[in-house]
Amino acid sequence: MSRTHYRSPVGTCLVAAFAAAGLFSANAQAQAYPSRTIEWISHSSAGSGTDLFNRNVSDMLAKEKIFPVPFIHANRVGGNGVVAYNYVKSKRGDPHVVIAMSVTVILTASARPELELGLDTITPLSRFAQDPQVVAVRTESKFRTFKELADAALREPGSVVAGVTGPTGSGRAALYFIERETGAKFRFVNFKGGGDAVLATLGGHVEVTTENMSEMMPLIEAKKMRILAVTGERRFKTAPDVPTLKDLGYNVVLATGRGWAMPPDVPKEAAATMEAALKRVHDSAAYKEYAERNMFEDAYLGSAEFAKQLVAQRAQQIEFLKSIGVVK
Repeated sequence: MSRTHYRSPVGTCLVAAFAAAGLFSANAQAQAYPSRTIEWISHSSAGSGTDLFNRNVSDMLAKEKIFPVPFIHANRVGGNGVVAYNYVKSKRGDPHVVIAMSVTVILTASARPELELGLDTITPLSRFAQDPQVVAVRTESKFRTFKELADAALREPGSVVAGVTGPTGSGRAALYFIERETGAKFRFVNFKGGGDAVLATLGGHVEVTTENMSEMMPLIEAKKMRILAVTGERRFKTAPDVPTLKDLGYNVVLATGRGWAMPPDVPKEAAATMEAALKRVHDSAAYKEYAERNMFEDAYLGSAEFAKQLVAQRAQQIEFLKSIGVVK
C-alpha cells in the first residue's frame, strides 16, 4: 500500500498519534477521494458575499458532474469567522470539509494568538478573485457623491452611520483607510453578514455600507442602491462612471480575496484533486459569465501561490488591527 503524505510539521509522530486514536485506518486511506458527502462551509450568513460565491461555485461543480458525491452547505456563523475556522481546524485530516474563504477573516484570526487559528490550521486550495469593497447608499440618500459623504463625516464626526460585517472585516477596514485618508470619522454598526448590512442600508437603518459589490448587485440593477466609489484598482467595466477612491485622490485600494481551503493535514492527493476541480470551474464559461456579472477582479492563484499570498497579506492586516486596538 502506498503511504499517504501529510502537511504536518511534526510528521510521522502526528500520523502515529492519529492512528492510535483510530482516526485513520488502512481502509480509509485506500478509499478513492471523495468517498462521501462534501461539506461546503461558509463562515458568514446566508446572502453574504462569501455565502453567495460559495454556493454558486459549488453549483457549478455539481453541474459539471466532477464528483460522484453530493455537496451540503453549512453556514457556521459567529465570532467573525472564528466558529467556522475552529470547526475546520477540528476536522484535521478530513478532505471532505471545504471552507469558502473571505481572506480577511482568516488573516484577522491568524493575527490573534489567543485564538490559536494560525495559517497552519488550514490547507489553502485556490483563490479565484478579488471582490472590491464599494461605498454604497440607498437611492433616496441625500449623499450624491463620495465627497458629500466624507465631508459630512468630517464636519460632524460620528454623525454618519455605516453598516459593516464585524469590527475587523473588509468593510470595517475600508472605513478605517477612508478615515485615515479623509480625516472623516464614521460610526459603524456590526452585522452577521454583508447581506444584512446591505439590507440595513436599503431600509435606512444605516446611511452607508462599505461591503462587497456582489452582495448588493440585484439592488443596484433595480436602482434601489447607488455606488459612490469603488475601492479596487480600477473602475468596474459595467459601471465606468463610478470612480475608484484612487481616482478621487485617496490612497485606498482594498478588496476581499475569495478562495477555498481544507482542514490541516489532509492527504496531498485529495487536496490536489479538489484544487484541479476548482480550476476547472474557474476556467469555465459559466464562471467567467458569473464573475463578470458580479464585477469580480480575476485573481486566480493555485495552492502554493495562494499560501504565499496569505503570508504576505497578513502583515497589512496586522497593521490595520493594531491601529484599531484589536492586537498589540
